[in-house]
Amino acid sequence: MIPAEIRKKYRIEAGDRLSWIDDGESIRIVPLPRDPIRALRGDSRDEGLLDALLATRAADRDREA
Repeated sequence: MIPAEIRKKYRIEAGDRLSWIDDGESIRIVPLPRDPIRALRGDSRDEGLLDALLATRAADRDREA
C-alpha cells in the first residue's frame, strides 16, 4: 500500500502502473505515465539540445587536454 501523502504528491491513482527498479542496493518505485507517447511529446522543445551537446563536448575536450 502506498501512503496517501505520496499518492497525492505524485498523483498516483488506483490502477496506475508502477515500475519497480532494483539497483542491488535500493529499490525505487516510479509511476509510469498513462499515455507514454503524450508524456514524451515536446519533451525536448526549446532546450537548445545542439548547443548543450556542443558545450558538453567542448568541456570534455578541455578536461582531456
